[in-house]
Amino acid sequence: MSPSLSRRPALLAALALCGSLSLTACGSSGGDGPAATATATPVTVAGVTVTRDAALYAALPAAIRKAGRVRVATDVPYPPFEMYTAEGSTTMTGLDHDLGQALGARLGVTFVFQAQKFDGIVPALQAGKYDAAISAITDNKEREQVVDFVDYSVSGSGILVAEGNPQKITTLDDLCGHSVGVQTATNQQKLLEKHQDACRTAGREPIHLQAFPKDSDAQLALRSGKVVADVLTKPAAGWTAKTADGGAAFDLVDDPAALGGYNASPNGIAIPKNLPELTGAVQKALQSLIDDGTVAKIYGTYGVASIAVKSATRNGAVD
Repeated sequence: MSPSLSRRPALLAALALCGSLSLTACGSSGGDGPAATATATPVTVAGVTVTRDAALYAALPAAIRKAGRVRVATDVPYPPFEMYTAEGSTTMTGLDHDLGQALGARLGVTFVFQAQKFDGIVPALQAGKYDAAISAITDNKEREQVVDFVDYSVSGSGILVAEGNPQKITTLDDLCGHSVGVQTATNQQKLLEKHQDACRTAGREPIHLQAFPKDSDAQLALRSGKVVADVLTKPAAGWTAKTADGGAAFDLVDDPAALGGYNASPNGIAIPKNLPELTGAVQKALQSLIDDGTVAKIYGTYGVASIAVKSATRNGAVD
């Protein structure tokens, strides 16, 4: 979740996406499901038919080839990365889900997504509960100590405010002295905590930080006026501003000094360090999807083409 993660409000209009996003894997649920076989391809994602690469399939760990699936952790909802197809549904969609289906199709297995709270994702990977995590997770040096990453996008943090921006928030400095919402255990929370010193140096009150278990809670607080802003990844903030209540609930702040978002950094597919063959196969599969234009079409579907990487790198965290 670019910087780590944050999540969404009740985006009723944004959730009925299954039909419009032309994803044959749209019926994939958050449950374990039956083991899939290598014949599960081709799959159509964002209008692109993705087929299996036999060499990449052969490069997968034997256990994954036998199971026919990769167990993927994700924290839902977090538009545009992770969503449910309808309110009350457990069927997933979103950029990360679509990318996972395309990667699985290229590798010849099925990426089976399962809901997992964000702060429990890395521990669950370490415990062997999942084979990978695709959840807009920021690739940073601390996380690289315990998992490996295949980086697939680059984005930073953004500021979501109420429609019309009544407090005239234009920069992080404008948050000083105000109550601001954020999802707990995310890079956005760290960003705001670090900015407290800048507030004090400027002679202003610190940010009154309110951390919530999910970003949907932070956005409810913004709707009710309990906070003046919600800080989350900029792609998610832009998607939310565009879709919530038909675009009438929130505005996205565009700081001219940070148009891509604050502290823009790579988001990675996290894979346990004891599965190096999977990491290598996923990296090559992602590069092939970049090269043939599939990645650009998936990202374009969600209006965030600018965050796609041009090269699939491994453990590309910036210091």
